[in-house]
Amino acid sequence: MQSKAATPDAYIAEMPEERQKAFNKLRSVIKKNIPRGFKETMGYGMMGYCVPHSLYPAGYHCNPKDPLPFIGIASQKNFIAVYHMGIYADPALHKWFVAAHAKASPKKLDMGKSCIRYKKPDDIPFELIGELASKMTTDEWIALYESKLKR
Repeated sequence: MQSKAATPDAYIAEMPEERQKAFNKLRSVIKKNIPRGFKETMGYGMMGYCVPHSLYPAGYHCNPKDPLPFIGIASQKNFIAVYHMGIYADPALHKWFVAAHAKASPKKLDMGKSCIRYKKPDDIPFELIGELASKMTTDEWIALYESKLKR
């Protein structure tokens, strides 16, 4: 489900009340832990954190007018999703996250290539998501992103 909300606050306000608390907590833990330089924004119908054009003028290769996406959080019909592009691009980070999630949550990890899905807000390991957000700087993400584009 994509939202037409223009701001993260508007996005959170339009979702069901039982999800708002979880989203505010996700937003808080990400903002507390994400390295400097990433910018909170709306994109692709969800909240996100990206490398702004001021740091990476080339933008996202699929649409250079868009900033380079890094993390997205979305309220989908049947779950809350955390999209982390670094997990998709870095096998070592993916391996760390899968192992850390097993220790941080009794729930089975429901994950795609970059999408981590939580059916219930209470299942979200907020501290782990904060730690994941802290694992890559803007410069590291740009370098990894560019290395994958050149292949």
